[in-house]
Amino acid sequence: MGSAGSRGALAGAAVEVVDPACGRWGYASGTADLRTGRPMDVRDRLRIGSITKTFTAATVLQLADEGRLSLDASVEHYLPGLVQGNGYDGTKITVRQLLQPTSGLPDHGEALATADVEWLRHHHFTPQDLVRRALRLPPPAHPWHYSTTNYILAGLLIENATGRPAEAEISRRIIKPLDLHDTCWPGDAERIRGPHSRSYFTTEENGKAVRVDGTEWNTTAGGTGGALVSTPHDVNTFFAALLDGRLLSPARLAEMRTTVAGDPERLGPDGRYGLGLITEPLSCGGVWTGHTGSTRAGHHGIGAVAPDGRQVTVVVNETPTTDTAAATLLAAVDTALCPPAR
Repeated sequence: MGSAGSRGALAGAAVEVVDPACGRWGYASGTADLRTGRPMDVRDRLRIGSITKTFTAATVLQLADEGRLSLDASVEHYLPGLVQGNGYDGTKITVRQLLQPTSGLPDHGEALATADVEWLRHHHFTPQDLVRRALRLPPPAHPWHYSTTNYILAGLLIENATGRPAEAEISRRIIKPLDLHDTCWPGDAERIRGPHSRSYFTTEENGKAVRVDGTEWNTTAGGTGGALVSTPHDVNTFFAALLDGRLLSPARLAEMRTTVAGDPERLGPDGRYGLGLITEPLSCGGVWTGHTGSTRAGHHGIGAVAPDGRQVTVVVNETPTTDTAAATLLAAVDTALCPPAR
């Protein structure tokens, strides 16, 4: 731990840019490990949080391509009895609404927001447990609600359709075919395998802001909605394959890219959400398409693709604690995708 009250910057950041005409390059700044002073490295692994959702959505859409599930069938049809009670009814929620997410389901993370951090970082959660925790919460106020519980359910749909664990199926269909060598599911492992940046978050102790090392963490609370470990290189490779049409049929990719307005408090005034994809306006015109990801443990990232195919993944190893810090990351994405020379 260390004092966070006077810090003006996050611990470290890394970025990889891919330009269809100029190739791929990366840059890192700051510190990967505050104990040793080791600098950030763009090749380091990190927890990519909700960027995991796009991997899960793509797998669900592949299954829809194969006729193994329908986006417009109810959750109850595939997972009978799981989403029932406290006013929630799985017969009225479709698979498409889970991915969108317009299901009206709350986020189990809200039920864990005040949990003891030391208990949380070492606790194993099952998908069913996470769903039950979510269903005890009141319904969201906004019709579009960012809920990781939707993607926990999407993982269970994958298991139902294939008879295999969702993580294994996503690996078989996406991670292995794309040779994403640094992308993996940690399971219950609290340590990140291979070279990685440590991660930090800020909490309050005795009225003072304190920086906490959150690197060792059981991420089963994120599951198929937020547990993947990856690198900027692998995230860029994945989004390129997805948006180039190498993973889905043209019709399914078009559905994935069909967006609805998101909650402005979550996505900003112009942010929109498809089926596991976010779009945000670019200063040079059009929108970027991709996803953001953050973890309670501290890692945070954005993977984005411009209309001309230029890509960027930017990551930091400390949770942004101010609107200014979050805005700076979005500005970095815009700068990478709208360079002045263009």
